[in-house]
This record gives sequence, C-alpha cells and structure tokens, in this order.
Amino acid sequence: MNDSAENILKHVLIVDDEENMRHMLSVLLTGEGYLVDTAANGKEAIGLLESREFDFVLCDIRMPEMDGLAFLGAAEAVEHGATVIMMSAFGSVDTALEAMKRGAYDFISKPFKTDEVVLVLKKAEERERLRRENIFLKRKIAELEKKSGFGAMIGKSKAMQEVFTLAEKVAEHPTTVLITGESGTGKELVAAGIHAKSGRADKPFIAVNCGSVPENLLESEFFGYVRGAFTGADRDKKGLFEEAHKGTLFLDEIGELPLSMQVKLLRVLQEQEIRLIGSAQRKKIDVRILAATARDISGEVQQGRFREDLFYRLNVINILVPPLRNRSEDIPVLCDYFVKKFTKSLNRPDIEGLSHAALQQLLVHAWPGNVRELENVLERAVILTEGPHILPENLPENIQGSHADNVSDFLAGISSVKEGRRRVEERLIRQALEATEGNKSKAAQILEISYPSLLSKIKEFQKH
Repeated sequence: MNDSAENILKHVLIVDDEENMRHMLSVLLTGEGYLVDTAANGKEAIGLLESREFDFVLCDIRMPEMDGLAFLGAAEAVEHGATVIMMSAFGSVDTALEAMKRGAYDFISKPFKTDEVVLVLKKAEERERLRRENIFLKRKIAELEKKSGFGAMIGKSKAMQEVFTLAEKVAEHPTTVLITGESGTGKELVAAGIHAKSGRADKPFIAVNCGSVPENLLESEFFGYVRGAFTGADRDKKGLFEEAHKGTLFLDEIGELPLSMQVKLLRVLQEQEIRLIGSAQRKKIDVRILAATARDISGEVQQGRFREDLFYRLNVINILVPPLRNRSEDIPVLCDYFVKKFTKSLNRPDIEGLSHAALQQLLVHAWPGNVRELENVLERAVILTEGPHILPENLPENIQGSHADNVSDFLAGISSVKEGRRRVEERLIRQALEATEGNKSKAAQILEISYPSLLSKIKEFQKH
C-alpha cells in the first residue's frame, strides 16, 4: 500500500439543521486537520454525496425535508463509500439500533463533548484503514491464487512451483521418490499429492511415521502375521504393505528405521513380495513407495547408520521441499488459507483476516517450525482475537518482536564474520528450541545438524 495515501486530509460532511451546530463542528474538525463541508438537511447532503467524495458523514437524525434515517436509505443508492456517524439529542437505544441497521457506523447522543466527536472519527478512521488493508491483502492473495498449487499444498513462490512441477511429473510413473526437507515443511502433503495425481488415486494411501513404531513391532506392523505366529496372535493381521496393495505406502521419517528393518525393506523393494510373520509362503504385492526424511540421509550413509543400497533404491527421484524462511512470498497465501480454516472450525465468522501490521510480523519471522509452526500460530491468533482483524498483539511474543529485530539491529556492533556467524547460529538455535518446546533432538533435526553438534554449540553460547 502507498503510505502517502494515509497523509491525505480526510473529507467530512456535516449534516445538521442547526446552523450553530454546523459552525461549531466545522471549526472543531478543521482545527483537527479535516476538510469540512456542511448541509442543512438530508436532501442537500445527498446532492453533495453525488457530486464529490467524502470519507465520513456526521448526520443529525431530526431534520426537515429529509431526516437522518431517510438520508441513510437514500444514501445507499448513491454508493458513496463514506462512513456515516449519526447524532441526535433525542437518541434512544432503539433509534441507535435502527440507524446501525440502515448502515450507520456509530451513534453519538447530543449534547456531546468535543473530544468525543474526534475520538469517534479516529475510531472510524482506524476501522477504514483496516478495511482497506484487508481489501488490499485479499486482492494480492487473489492475484497469487490465479496459479493453482499441488494437491493440498499451497505455494506461489518459484521454489514451490518447481517442487509442484517435479511432483506432477513423477506422479505419472511408479518410480520411488525420496522427499526431503525440514520438519513441518509439508512433505506428507507432497506425497499425498503425488498419490492423488497418479493412476493409483482410487486405491489406498497409507502413511506411517517410521519413528513412531516401537522397534520390536516394526516387522509385524509392516508385514503382518498369521494366527498363532506368536503369543497373543489370535487372528490373521494384514501389514501396512498388504493394506496399501495397488496403492501407495508413504514412509515418513525413513531415517528412523533400524538397520535390521532396512534390510527387510530393501528386499521388498527388490522382489515386490512379502512374507507374513509365521507364514512359510510369500505374497506378491503391488505398492508404490514414497519416503520422506528431515535427516541428511547421505550423511547417515557415511556414518553407517543407513544402508547405502537402500538409499540409492529410495532416492531414484529426490524432491527437496524448501523451508518457509526461504519462500516468504508464500506466507500471505498460507495465512489466508489457515485463517479461513480456523475461523470456520472455531466458529469465528466475525474475523475478517490479518491486519497489515500482523502480516508484516509474520513475514519477517524465521519460522524454525516452518508451515506447521505458522499453522499453530494462526490457530492461536484466531482464538485470542477480539476484533475483526488479527493484530500483532494476538501473535506469540517471539513473533511480535520480529519486525523490530531487523538485520541491522541484530548485527549492530559486530565487526567480524566469525562473531556474526556465531550470533546468527545462536538465534536459529534459540528459535528451534522454542518451536520444539526445548526438545533438543527435534531441534537438531530442524537445524539439520547432529545432536552432539547442537549440544556443543549450546555450551559454547552459554559461555558468552
């Protein structure tokens, strides 16, 4: 938005049959920096609305020829765009409500203090500013949304468009895909999109987090078992591979699989068959494998924690989902999506969207938790917001300070590259720990460094 538009004098039309009232308000508002025109009744005011633009109208209710309520009705046909504030010495709750129903923004009872009029106008100005910002943001979002995303993924940045293009291409083929990227970037959504665009779309899409299944249960979860295979196996049970037959099996956090299970997975990928625990027979399966990880798998291979042959088998096509901090142009679109989602699910239809100031705070935040963190922030904001727009004070404290904490402030007083690097690393680590609520293991994954390296750096920062 153009800041110079905010400095243009606001134009007010005063409509009152009392000359003294018109004169008093004209002097008062001119002194406050407004441009002022006056009319003695509603009919005269309609003529002025048709000939020029006004930002605000201060209108009395009891007037000859055309009173205030009749003026409100006639003004609708003019499409004037001004904010109307009604005034009356004979005001009542019913009168005020009727004026609001007919389009008035506020109601002032006479006699009133001079600063009361100014305060109401300032409130109306703020309302109009937020309304304009909301329209501006919606227009920008509409422009960005001309180009569709991929499945449930939303992103208009060049980086995400490249992800969508590659995912669209590989969806047509049964190729194994390894989806990499930080935690919270939307790797599972990419996998679900690939499945939805493939010839397997009408078949099952089974997703499993490899790190959430206890090691002693992995084999039975993946391959299933027959009745009597072990104590407690009182029935046959299908494994994940069999459930995903003809469909897609998404293995999230594939780097968490123990080496013993990696061997069995490699065999399935090579032979396209499984053997249930307790069975002597093998079953042919037709399953497409999509895998994802936040870890540096090539580094895991070098350190002997991940099988090299399995890595090459999975990594036929690699799709790297970029972190949110590297695609800030996607933030407005994501914000619009999440605000609409939560205003509906949390029954907050009164919330229209983000204020410009709140969006600016979100744009400069580093987002160590990526899209998942943004989603949580906006859910919280929708719950806490009391007005029609989400304001900076409705955001978490660590995000409220993002705008002021710009690069020049952050690096003030630093003269060496070494010290600058140390301070940047410290900030990223603090943000990662905040995003994971102090979980150092998860923070290390977000930062894409080893757990020992994270501990070493934390100790180093504590010395300063």
